[in-house]
Amino acid sequence: MKKLCALIGAASFMLGGCDGRTTAEYAGAGPKLDIRDYLNGELVAKGILFDYWGSASLMFNVRMTGSWQGNTGILKEHFTYSDGRSEDRTWSITFSDGNNFTAKAADVVGEAIGTQHGNALNMRYKLNAKRANGDTILLSMDDWMYLIDEKTLINRTKLRKFGLAVGELVISFEKL
Repeated sequence: MKKLCALIGAASFMLGGCDGRTTAEYAGAGPKLDIRDYLNGELVAKGILFDYWGSASLMFNVRMTGSWQGNTGILKEHFTYSDGRSEDRTWSITFSDGNNFTAKAADVVGEAIGTQHGNALNMRYKLNAKRANGDTILLSMDDWMYLIDEKTLINRTKLRKFGLAVGELVISFEKL
């Protein structure tokens, strides 16, 4: 039984990083997303975290303020969680061209790597996520964002640990 579990775990680990989608597939899709425009000014978001089993485990609200100087932006986020906690994160985002960017935040390990095309954005990074007990857990984040209309953005994020899916975030953004 232990060998079977190890084999399944190894296969899941290897297949977990094989998502070959790119934002280029969305180049002509929907309204054009440029986060330099969308994440400029005041925004609010509502989200839900689904655990490994697909159960809703945590809800949250976010207030955000973004500001840009050319291809460099700052996004300040304030999270309020359903368990009573709150958390702040500040992103520093830099575009190298019209589609590719990097982003940094205090709880992100290294840099987030992002691309945008059409109505879609993808950003991948490692996050030291805070747990309710104060501990942190290092997660691989795979963010996919889709612009629905000029005010609404939907975000779906896969959370992985050791290549295995451990949760999913779904967030709805509204530009004020």
